[in-house]
Amino acid sequence: MGSSKGLALGVCVFLLLGLAAATNEDLQIGGLNIDYMCKKGNKTTVMDKLLAQVALNLEYFEAEYFLWGSVGYGLDVAAKYLVDGGPAPIGAQKANLSAYYKDVFYQMGLQEVGHLRAIKTALADPPRCAFPRTQLDISKKTWADTMDKAFMAKFGKKLSPSFDPYEDSLKYLISTYTIPYVGLTGYVGASPLLKGYNAKRLVAGLLGVESGQDAVIRTEMYRQKDKKVAPYEYTVADFSNAISMLRNNLSHAFVDEGLVVPKEIGAEMNVTGNILSADKDSVAYARTPAQVFATVYGTGDASKPGGFYPKGAQGVISAKLLHKDGDDEKDD
Repeated sequence: MGSSKGLALGVCVFLLLGLAAATNEDLQIGGLNIDYMCKKGNKTTVMDKLLAQVALNLEYFEAEYFLWGSVGYGLDVAAKYLVDGGPAPIGAQKANLSAYYKDVFYQMGLQEVGHLRAIKTALADPPRCAFPRTQLDISKKTWADTMDKAFMAKFGKKLSPSFDPYEDSLKYLISTYTIPYVGLTGYVGASPLLKGYNAKRLVAGLLGVESGQDAVIRTEMYRQKDKKVAPYEYTVADFSNAISMLRNNLSHAFVDEGLVVPKEIGAEMNVTGNILSADKDSVAYARTPAQVFATVYGTGDASKPGGFYPKGAQGVISAKLLHKDGDDEKDD
């Protein structure tokens, strides 16, 4: 639970130590081949835009997953103008949702369309700054692999049969627990580094809605926290705790909490119920860009893509991190 000053210093040092876009020849990131670069302007600094690029990767993921799960199509139908030729998500399909959850997640999908539009408008200079849709893998296999990692971390064994988020409303709800919260902590981590007025306003607005989405998802799960998730022996709370433990492991920090926690880390050390994830002062946790990527890649290493981003995320920061090993070899 580092301070915001420490977080800001860490990212600033990282940027000063050589944050630069890789060349077209070296790239092939996010399924595309772009020499990423942003320019200051419109009351935003270059760093403001680089941090917004991190968020743009996550917003593509959320938009595609919420839209496909709820209505069976994604950005190519809902907002093709935001795709800009980026590759279609792998394994996307409609989930078997109740009318209630279809409505909830369709609303969230449309909210993400607005987020994408707002971020890409603020970034400008396509495709180098406001880049096209990132290559995503939201297939059943990737979700099953993610849940197996989570249950190995928490309970020492994989799920059998394999987890399929598209099978029913409860499993899809549980899968969405993995999504807005990472973005939320990324926005919290970025906020101390922002300089321009428009960037601060944008991130504050995005953080507000991402937090709301996370609260809705956690509340829906908390209502059913003691319910067993068929056909498994585990409860909804067990799933949340396993996912949160995995994300902490991947982030190499304690920045994530499940729905039920030991009393000593509950609010004011008085409760075990944990409807919102927050630190000892009930303040939201923060992730650095490297922690965000390490988490969503499922590798624990921002230089090694995988999971939902099989070819890595896009943007200047992502490109530098993905080429970290190669850069280190050149420096030797």
